[in-house]
Amino acid sequence: MKKLLLFILIISVRSAMAQQLPQFTQYVFNNYLLNPAVTGIENYTDVKLGHRNQWVGLEGAPVTSYLSVNAPLGRNFIQGDATGFAAQNGINPSSRLFTQNYQAAEPHHGIGAMVMTDKAGPITQTNVNVTYAYHLGLTSRMNLSVGVMAGMNRMTLNTQDITLTDPNDPAITNGANNSQWKPDIGAGVWLYSSNYFVGLSARQLLPQNYYFGTSRTTGSPTVPHFYLTAGVKLFMTDEITFMPSVLVKRTSPVPLTYDVNGKFNFQDKFWLGASYRHKDAVAVLAGFNLSSLINVGYSYDITTSALNTVSRGTHEIVLGLMLNNSYKVTSPQHGF
Repeated sequence: MKKLLLFILIISVRSAMAQQLPQFTQYVFNNYLLNPAVTGIENYTDVKLGHRNQWVGLEGAPVTSYLSVNAPLGRNFIQGDATGFAAQNGINPSSRLFTQNYQAAEPHHGIGAMVMTDKAGPITQTNVNVTYAYHLGLTSRMNLSVGVMAGMNRMTLNTQDITLTDPNDPAITNGANNSQWKPDIGAGVWLYSSNYFVGLSARQLLPQNYYFGTSRTTGSPTVPHFYLTAGVKLFMTDEITFMPSVLVKRTSPVPLTYDVNGKFNFQDKFWLGASYRHKDAVAVLAGFNLSSLINVGYSYDITTSALNTVSRGTHEIVLGLMLNNSYKVTSPQHGF
């Protein structure tokens, strides 16, 4: 019964925070998780491996892991994008000069895929999606991409983690309904240049009903998740930039919630930042661009919600690989 009560507490808090889908403190490090229009935005194959351990110290708290891969398709883009300046003329693609001379990317396609698992108490959710995006230049310095995603979501109930007063409770039965696959789709748009981005996306656009008992009418319905993201890169000096960003989330019927993030980038080698999530947490972030192949980011959330009496915070780590990185850039150029 103790585990069941903890599970009910966790699900109640997540529902109040509009968290049917996992949330991420380092969203700005991998906006691809939220918006399929980001697919293929860089001129290398972008691989991210992430792990988030939420509300440490609370039994049954959410634990999320993911692997994402996306890459551009288009010979003109891969060989002709403005990041090519680094190889041809020795210009740092993150420098002020690159920003001043930036030209919109050549029209190109992007493809990608992601696998994500999210375990909260006895329920495990697995998302498998493929994505596609098309990028084009609206003006000489502005790009627009449109993306779609499609895949399957699996919801699994581990009844061994639940102790019931009535072992035959029809609300939760041992049977085929304890593991269900449902189709899902999403879409997004992304407007970007060398020093700013604005994105709008939606996930879980196919309403589904997950049920673990004998009745299909007593399940848990899914609702669409809408995300608005925006950020801008400001030059403090030629070697130090500051990027404020915001993420606004809408999931009916709960009110809007938002994250505000600020990140300093030092010489394109490492970054430090802080984040505030409305009525939930404040966080510190840090990352290192170890080479033109590997980068890593870490964040620690300090819980400010009602769970702060039992939670020791949240840890999140993201490992990035930049494969086929022809121009040897050491930092994402459009993800800043």
